[in-house]
Amino acid sequence: MHRFLEFFAGGGMVRAGLGADWTCVMANDYDHKKAKTYQKNWGSDAFVGGDIRNLSPEDMPGKIDLAWGSFPCQDLSLAGGGAGLKGDRSGTFWPFISHMKELCELGRAPKIIALENVLGTLSSHQGADFLSICQALEELEYRLGAVVIDAAHFVPQSRPRLFVIAVHKTISIPQRLVAEVPQSPWHTGALVKSVANLSKDIKTNWLWWKLPVPCVRSTDFIDVIEENPVDVSWHTSEQTKALLAMMSPKNLAKVDQAKKSRNSTVGGVYKRTRYENGQKIQRAEVRFDKIAGCLRTPAGGSSRQLIVRINKSQVQSRLLSARETARLMGLPDNYKLPNAYNEAYHLTGDGVAVPVVSYLTENIFNPLLSERKINLDEEARQQSHNPMRT
Repeated sequence: MHRFLEFFAGGGMVRAGLGADWTCVMANDYDHKKAKTYQKNWGSDAFVGGDIRNLSPEDMPGKIDLAWGSFPCQDLSLAGGGAGLKGDRSGTFWPFISHMKELCELGRAPKIIALENVLGTLSSHQGADFLSICQALEELEYRLGAVVIDAAHFVPQSRPRLFVIAVHKTISIPQRLVAEVPQSPWHTGALVKSVANLSKDIKTNWLWWKLPVPCVRSTDFIDVIEENPVDVSWHTSEQTKALLAMMSPKNLAKVDQAKKSRNSTVGGVYKRTRYENGQKIQRAEVRFDKIAGCLRTPAGGSSRQLIVRINKSQVQSRLLSARETARLMGLPDNYKLPNAYNEAYHLTGDGVAVPVVSYLTENIFNPLLSERKINLDEEARQQSHNPMRT
């Protein structure tokens, strides 16, 4: 069994992605509503609620294989206020690093540290925040690399995220896990540019993680849609007409094209404020590429994704249901969601796509830890054949 710490745990989506071979030593989240859902699904034995600043090494006992931190994105997001790592929310990265430093000083350095956040992390403060993250890990004697993974490889949701994966310098890294040069699609132009601006020491030890091409996604957006959801209702014809009236000619053309299809189709809709002829206007923008738009935490009606379902000439619309948002994150239908719609939407929209965690586990985490076990077993074997060796 591998042992892990889950900071900013939310509803435990990282735990779901790591799977049964991993044991949670500690999970922490400040949000008491998320904490209830976490414990409802995973139990309360390892959960420590409250401010990350109040945690202590005693809350994280024993040797740790992985410390995962999906620290808040609001101050790093392009839609946020731009405070970056100095912000009240995204700035909780620093208490996380302080805990990692404490564990290192106690001789209990996590073998792997994984961080997840929005792509705005790369550009926040002209790249200074990404540099700070990398420097903080390098100062703790970790080698690191990063990948950009869109959840759309695995689930029908457009959700690109940055994953920084750092390995303690005492851990042997199999050559098969790293590439000599950046690889598409995992190392985007923005990531490569950001790495080029890092310090010489970090670039010298930088890891271009090598990942296989994932299997073709087996589900489309329409496959996650419920016919009769319990928490949202299909709009009246007048409400649907009002939604269509908010669309630009370009988006209405997409709807008309979908009507011509012989097959039923589903599109995702977000309401966004646009400038047209010097004036603000709220538009409904639709996509019919078989994937949903990126789920976001609801901060008003415009942040909740709607759907339009088209079957020949018939057009229906409504909000996404809570269960549909969970499916878009790769959670199974037996996952227990909050009863309140907004609470459930906030939980899923603020989480990590489960299959992405599983993919990283299979292709990076498990191979790294298996390699270490092989090395330790070989060392023990050699010592047993040479009792004079110290």
